[in-house]
Amino acid sequence: MNLERNTFGKLVLITDDGQRHEGISPVRAFPLQAPQESISLVNTDGKEVVWIPHLSTLPPASAALIEEELNGREFVPVIEKITAVTSYSTPCTWSVTTDRGETTFVLRGDEDIRRVGSEGLLLISDTHGIHYLIRNHFELDAVSKKILDRFL
Repeated sequence: MNLERNTFGKLVLITDDGQRHEGISPVRAFPLQAPQESISLVNTDGKEVVWIPHLSTLPPASAALIEEELNGREFVPVIEKITAVTSYSTPCTWSVTTDRGETTFVLRGDEDIRRVGSEGLLLISDTHGIHYLIRNHFELDAVSKKILDRFL
């Protein structure tokens, strides 16, 4: 299996038997809990062409192309630090540091903070529908934990 980009920037999959599949899109089965595992490459009709159990099983160049494509389609900033909130009642504005820089967003209500799984993973939705991820709220700094605890 080989992946490359065509002249239009679309992914092209060349299978081991030499078959070319233009316009391939990677889709994560478990985007939050296992982002490196269970990835399907689907064609323009949405039919699965290849199943990838783990990105590490691919050559580094192919894995990088898949990551690049997924990052271009998915926008889920990871909150690394909560610096301030305007109020402990909702709606309120949060000031945070993410893996993509500093930002502020408005939290509409406590119900917009959802636990995903049992590993401390949180998904926070703002008023614009943007989702923010906290990979493990137990590993945040003390100030961030204190602010977050008021909402959980």
